[in-house]
Amino acid sequence: MAASSIIRPGVAQSGMMKEYIFRHNHPDRFEYFHPFFEEQLGETYGIMVYQEDVIKIALHYGGLAAADGDILRRAMSGKGRSKAALQKVKDNFFASCAAKGHPEQLSTEIYRQIESFAGYSFCKAHSASYAVESYQSLYLKVHYPIEFMVAVINNQGGFYRTEVYVHEARMSGAEIHNPCINKSEFETTLYGKEIYLGFMHLQGLQGEIALKSVEERKANGNYSSLEDFINRVPIGIEGLQLLIYIGALRSTGKAKNELLVTARRIMMNFKPENRLPQLLPEPVREYRLPELKRSSFEDAFDEIELLGFPVSVTPFNLLKTSYRGDVMARDLVHHHKKQVKMLAYLVSRKHVPTKMGAMYFGTWIDANGEFFDTAHFTGSLKGYPFKGGGCYLLLGTVEVDYHFPTITISKMEKMPFIPDPRYRESDAESSRTQQKLREDVSMTQRAPYPQEQEIGLPRHKMVSAENL
Repeated sequence: MAASSIIRPGVAQSGMMKEYIFRHNHPDRFEYFHPFFEEQLGETYGIMVYQEDVIKIALHYGGLAAADGDILRRAMSGKGRSKAALQKVKDNFFASCAAKGHPEQLSTEIYRQIESFAGYSFCKAHSASYAVESYQSLYLKVHYPIEFMVAVINNQGGFYRTEVYVHEARMSGAEIHNPCINKSEFETTLYGKEIYLGFMHLQGLQGEIALKSVEERKANGNYSSLEDFINRVPIGIEGLQLLIYIGALRSTGKAKNELLVTARRIMMNFKPENRLPQLLPEPVREYRLPELKRSSFEDAFDEIELLGFPVSVTPFNLLKTSYRGDVMARDLVHHHKKQVKMLAYLVSRKHVPTKMGAMYFGTWIDANGEFFDTAHFTGSLKGYPFKGGGCYLLLGTVEVDYHFPTITISKMEKMPFIPDPRYRESDAESSRTQQKLREDVSMTQRAPYPQEQEIGLPRHKMVSAENL
């Protein structure tokens, strides 16, 4: 419950998030600065985490009236905020604290924390519901990882793009297949540990055509050939070529290039009325075609073009370089304060405002498919900015914080793919498909969080004036 609350802007902005994490990991390295905080907030190490905590402190430590506590509650929930009313509560708080003999330094710090909750915070019941959902999701992800990922993919939800959930399913033991006219549904489908991507992920395919092809298959059986598919589904040449390029007609046993030539020949003189059931359908004339060679990488570039990510290979297989880095993600925890060089695929980056300017936290996948995180400060970003989705060469220093490694990046550069074998005209055309690789970007609109030295949250007992 606390984990979902301390990351909210109100708690994090005041520095209480960092202090909570410190006290959770080092319960023997702090004192409750007043007995009431140990009594009322013992389960959160004396840190105000929930909205109810603020009201407890205001009423019992500060001695405020219940009406003032209700004004604070409204301020924290964003309803009925009145600067004049809040100023009156503040004046009453300090007057009451002085009357009780509380140290002014302590009262000032406590009210600073109280004010931060107006930024945005959770009540405990809200946090509890998030906690229940988190554990339910975690249970499913641990015990039914492939099924869970397929559900997430079909829900089109979550922070990450479909590619990341497909990768997670593969890492959990699933075999990923491109859409197939005889296996796929509109949504992604699971057969044991085999995942067939749904037609919904194909960029450029009309939804009604995808639905019709599935309905027709369920009503009248699998498609036996390219000709059979054309006769039963009202599809044009553009949609048909798209399905061929993604490999959806591979069950016919014919290669893509042969299917493309045959499809164009059939569709050139095809009449829509021929789709009506015929007692004696005229057989399609067969032609002997020369062997049409195809690069093993063409499929991968087709997948990037139509799905937004490669399926048959990883992005690392498409790089010009064979270098894969000096260190893998699983070993970073052993390289604290050491400089490392890694090759990684960009998953996402989160924008973070600081007093020095914008910085980013990055999430990456190494060549083994494992995740790791990076920090990019304003200075390094000026010379080495992000350049969109793809693979990057990273140079930075490992920082292990609470057993978790993060690389502080000093330099990075996006690495080029091999030329797209489908294009021969120019280098620009050859590298166009690589630009379709995406990244997930999360922008943050808030004031910079204070630095640790600016917080001044006491970790020792503060005695009352009457005890001096």
